[in-house]
Amino acid sequence: MGSVLSVNLADVRIIERRGKPVRTGIWKLPAVGRVHAGREGLAGDVQADRRVHGGPDMAVYSYAREDEDWWETQLGRELANGTFGENLTLRGVDVTAARVGERWRIGEALLEVSAPRIPCWKLGVKMDDPRFVKTFARALRPGAYLRVIEEGELAAGDDLELVERPDHAVSVGLIAEAYLADHSLAPRLLAADALPDSWRDWATARAA
Repeated sequence: MGSVLSVNLADVRIIERRGKPVRTGIWKLPAVGRVHAGREGLAGDVQADRRVHGGPDMAVYSYAREDEDWWETQLGRELANGTFGENLTLRGVDVTAARVGERWRIGEALLEVSAPRIPCWKLGVKMDDPRFVKTFARALRPGAYLRVIEEGELAAGDDLELVERPDHAVSVGLIAEAYLADHSLAPRLLAADALPDSWRDWATARAA
């Protein structure tokens, strides 16, 4: 189905917001060698704010190189793998169209698509443009968070094998569109059995 171009781990930094220091792991550097994927994330990675990042439903963040190439044309500059804070930069995978509950085998690890990434203010700092958070949201190229179903090692150069795809139509792109652009789409999200509880609660409330 595709392959892994880069496995990226946090280069932890301290940035400032409203005069206060804030720790962030959104800057990522390519890892050398194989990396263990565990239930809470990749070994050596850091999610600084565990309220909105990390945990089993957001253990690993993936983004398509094709989407980064698209952003290069929009921004007029080169973007390295890991620019959007992703752990896995993928080639040949339509991440936006990936369905919730879809499973990928990468190396020894079995990963499951769970939800899109909804950007926070730190992405604006990373891109040196506080307006970029809204720009990123409008583009509806969110990337996908992944659960780790079976732990194991993975690395740049590994193939990505599509192991299972649910028969519903709830993609990470649809979730992002429902949340960011058209709340009337929310009831459609409930068709995905593997939808994270937080998203199910949100969709249920909008469907009432």
